[in-house]
Amino acid sequence: MQLARDKCAKDTFVFIEVFSCEGGIQSYIKDVLTAYAALNTVETADIFLLRDSYRSIPPEFMSHFRFHCFQSSYPMLDRIRLALALGFHLLLKRPRRLFCGHINLAVMTRQLARLARVPYTVLTYGKEVWFPLKPAEGNALRSADSIWTISRYSRSLACKANQLEAERIDILPCTVDGQGFTPAIASPDLKQRYGLTDARVLMTVARLWRGDPYKGVDVTIRALPEIAMSFPNVKYLVIGRGDDQPRLVQLANDLGVAERVVFAGFVPSEELVEHYRLANVYVMPSQEGFGIVYLEAMACGIPVISGDDDGSADPLQDARLGWRVPHRNPAAVAAACMEALQGDDPRCNGPWLREQTLAKFSKAALTEQLKQLLDNFSTTTAKNLNAPDPSIRTR
Repeated sequence: MQLARDKCAKDTFVFIEVFSCEGGIQSYIKDVLTAYAALNTVETADIFLLRDSYRSIPPEFMSHFRFHCFQSSYPMLDRIRLALALGFHLLLKRPRRLFCGHINLAVMTRQLARLARVPYTVLTYGKEVWFPLKPAEGNALRSADSIWTISRYSRSLACKANQLEAERIDILPCTVDGQGFTPAIASPDLKQRYGLTDARVLMTVARLWRGDPYKGVDVTIRALPEIAMSFPNVKYLVIGRGDDQPRLVQLANDLGVAERVVFAGFVPSEELVEHYRLANVYVMPSQEGFGIVYLEAMACGIPVISGDDDGSADPLQDARLGWRVPHRNPAAVAAACMEALQGDDPRCNGPWLREQTLAKFSKAALTEQLKQLLDNFSTTTAKNLNAPDPSIRTR
């Protein structure tokens, strides 16, 4: 029978990679860890990292967590070393909880957590759990004491694909840096650089990959001829790079709107806010697990247009804050763009957009949501620990 846990035991996290590369999952995990560090009710946690090196970890994280890194020139050996180190850690340190940061680590997490009798949570992000998992991974996910994901859409797809009950999955959404993304007058130098000085500007920030064409850049290009009939000075600024760009350039040429489409290429993260401020409307009729870019645009006071069958329902708060349109329908995209460019709709009110966005998706809001999840998890775990063993009969 398991005894009550040491109240001083720390939490433990295990991730594949957080600091050595940039990406949606990595950005989300950093936000979650930052929120965790901001809680005064928790202690320093241990973090196990498969592919990160110690030198890749920013100093601000070093002061809040104890890191264990396993990156070397031998990937298979790294996994073995990680599993052994994590297993000994769980048995010796007896943490309150184990948080698994990727489904690819869930099988190992389940095995080690069961051995050490430590409750575990699986953090999911998007497409990695939208389809039927391998049997061992599916069992590891279903056996978790709790599951977290970023949006109702991701929860719905994960449940449908992997026989999960929606009530077992909690939402811990993506966030936006409200201090970094702020409204301001657009830079005249940037306007001149891109030829936007007298233009009404639509904008998209997206990777341009052939294997992921559903960001809707092609649909927006197809909508431009109709939009231009009402807004002759409209231009479309596309920020991002990838191997699909030649096709998109050719599409703009074929439709006679090449002079209206500006491909800006890659823009560093620290320069993104200045580019958002160039836009009159942010448009990305896509299929997203969530869509952090919508939050970034709205935090800058920019109206947004998204697809209507994806996770954007959460950042757009079910179209209360923006337009949600059929994501492969150029006519619907054109109509929404023209309404947004007109500027009469309440969803074009920049200060209100920013206020409503930060109320739910700021860093402070994430910290509060994380606190509630951790409190709920602790309460549930305590009940389970104190519950009588059903195998023992009482007289």
